[in-house]
Amino acid sequence: MTITDSGTAGASVTAWTSGAVAWLRLSVLCALLAAAGNIAGLVNVGGVYGKETSAFVDQAIAQDAVNLAVVSPAIVVLAVLARRGSLRAYLMWLGGLAFTTYNYVIYTMSVHVGPLFLVWVAVLGLSAFSLIGGLAALDVRAVGDRFGHAPRRLAGWFLIAVAALFTLLWLKDIVPAILDGRAPQSVSELALPSSPVHVLDLSFFLPAAFATGVLLLRGRPWPYTTAPGLLVFLALTGLPIIVTPFVAEARGGEPAWGVLPPIGVITIACLAVLAGLTRGATPPRRSDDARTRV
Repeated sequence: MTITDSGTAGASVTAWTSGAVAWLRLSVLCALLAAAGNIAGLVNVGGVYGKETSAFVDQAIAQDAVNLAVVSPAIVVLAVLARRGSLRAYLMWLGGLAFTTYNYVIYTMSVHVGPLFLVWVAVLGLSAFSLIGGLAALDVRAVGDRFGHAPRRLAGWFLIAVAALFTLLWLKDIVPAILDGRAPQSVSELALPSSPVHVLDLSFFLPAAFATGVLLLRGRPWPYTTAPGLLVFLALTGLPIIVTPFVAEARGGEPAWGVLPPIGVITIACLAVLAGLTRGATPPRRSDDARTRV
């Protein structure tokens, strides 16, 4: 069967190979396993996160809740829609996988080894391989053709601005601490040797967002394969940050309510830019010679 953006059968050019189906299926297994781990973590907070600081536990509970309520269901739904032929769903699905990979690096590297450690390792592996395989299965030129008339400039400048903003924020926390010979505040309150968020953002995510933004402005084709996923990643990243103060309040801690307005604005802006970019995708070109078996 040949798949189209609307999920109908016919002779049309698709933007990914038939090999993507295996990665879509693997991601569903990943989401189900992650959800099981999230439930276990929320039910047994003390047993899973008992060795962490109070601030860390607040963030972990918020992360588990968002993963369970939003991320895992979204990956499953987007995988189903992508399997039916939706390019928009496929590109957003990649963002959900990137978010999962990112967060399970943090789970596996920052939380003391406990009852869910091997589950987290499995989720990390499944999400990372699904993400890499899903990206490799894309036809960059076909995706670029579909998004050729999308409003790329807004998405490009937005990604550049977000990358610059968070780079400056993290450096503001890191550089003075290094000069003073102390740990950054975000590290000390979590009792970690370094911040995995700083490491992942400064080495991978923020450079990827900046490069994608620049190349979108230049009209190159391949950034269209990553821009929707990066916007999904950003929107999902904001959710546990928004939930964390409510968790802290419920647990008798000191909630950081000040993060809600800026993170809320960025999250809503991500969704708005994502909607504008993906709505600009054109239907696939029809071709009697194109056949993709799935």
